[in-house]
Amino acid sequence: MNNFLITFYNIWNAKELRKKIIITLSFLLIYRFGAYIPIPGINPLGISDFLKNFNSGSKGLMQILSSFTGGAFNRASVLSLGIMPYISASIIIQLMCIVIPYLQRLQKDGESGRKQIGLMTRWLTLGLCLIQAPVYLISLTQQFIPFSYSVLLNTYLINISTFYGKTLFWSIGIIVLTSGTLFTMWLGDKITDKGIGNGVSLIIMSGIVARFPDAISKEILSKVKIGNRGFVILFFEFLLWLLVILFSILIIQAIRKIPVQYVSHYKSFSSSFSNSIQKRHQYIPLKMTAAGVMPIIFSQAIILFPLTFSDYFQNEKIRNFFHLFKDIYGFWYNLAFFLLVIIFTFFYTAITIPVNQMADDLKRNGGHIPKIKPGKETAEYIDHVLSNITIPGSVLLAIIAILPSIAYRSIGITQSFALFYGGTSLLIVVGVILDLIQQVDIYLLNYYYDGLMMMRIKNRNNNKFIYNK
Repeated sequence: MNNFLITFYNIWNAKELRKKIIITLSFLLIYRFGAYIPIPGINPLGISDFLKNFNSGSKGLMQILSSFTGGAFNRASVLSLGIMPYISASIIIQLMCIVIPYLQRLQKDGESGRKQIGLMTRWLTLGLCLIQAPVYLISLTQQFIPFSYSVLLNTYLINISTFYGKTLFWSIGIIVLTSGTLFTMWLGDKITDKGIGNGVSLIIMSGIVARFPDAISKEILSKVKIGNRGFVILFFEFLLWLLVILFSILIIQAIRKIPVQYVSHYKSFSSSFSNSIQKRHQYIPLKMTAAGVMPIIFSQAIILFPLTFSDYFQNEKIRNFFHLFKDIYGFWYNLAFFLLVIIFTFFYTAITIPVNQMADDLKRNGGHIPKIKPGKETAEYIDHVLSNITIPGSVLLAIIAILPSIAYRSIGITQSFALFYGGTSLLIVVGVILDLIQQVDIYLLNYYYDGLMMMRIKNRNNNKFIYNK
């Protein structure tokens, strides 16, 4: 506790860090406020009343779709699309960088190339918003709330037929949803530039954490109704939840160190030798889950995309096949999810870890792995080690991905709280918090190091002044 208070005091005492934290919290507060502003023409109370009586399978699907927006998706908010179109655009651009030589050259051009790729990502985000916004409105008015449009207008929407007309309602809805995503993207850039940490990750985490109080309150209330036995069950549930968090941290932080030796020449003051060789021992850290949470996001996107349009298929067999995957706590959804996470972990690790470039950089800088020849053999060795640690990493990541379903089906935890027992929500929160701790430590280290150097310079100047006197 004392260490925590000392750390908090050091953070508050560092003026620049304190300013960055306040700016970050301010922007996140603006984002959370925007999540409660409804689309023009929407009656949010009617939407809320409908969702309370929604069937559990589809409701679970909507919880997944809403997890990245802090409930804005379910509220028909102006920020219903959230930051997900930007993430989807980033994933598409990353995949295109592997295939298109022009984008590969831009990646190697340094800062100017990254700016051009960033601009392409933003334009692609705009295009995805113009596609996803009408799909969201159609789903809102026909699939998620399956009533006729006339009844919908009178029951769940403010009656806009005499004010705007249907065409104007759809036009305003698309513009507002697109603007909401662009505004969210702007907030993320501002947090990255003027705040602390990665803005996009913090926005996603804020949406996930915002749902936590409601989820935990529902879980407590459900166990209180049981009686004294419910308190015992609740204690073991929280104990198991803490173990899952610890397990997630271990998986995220686990690395395999490959030893590396760098040989450098320096002049010796010995009379016997004019030059000597010094060996500096370092290592290459390879994460067991180098792909992070991206395989889970990829897998969910692939599963959820056809499910969004499954009700529009005319063929009944195809429609029934997709309905097998609609229950996110069901067997078929989790089996497909488990296998896709393993596959995409290998895929994303392969495209994000440039083993050939690492081997070339080692050779260029005079480094080598002991008992391994520089060049091609080094690249093959790194790739071999990476494959060996990715196998258990992918399986453990897949287990974490399906833990919410296990918690709901086997342990009897409520749906809302079960989503925090693993999956994307828990991994994102744990990963972002670990990254924030690292960022704060770096700021504190720089702050006190600069202060210590200033004191040394001041003392040196004072001593020099006294000496001259």
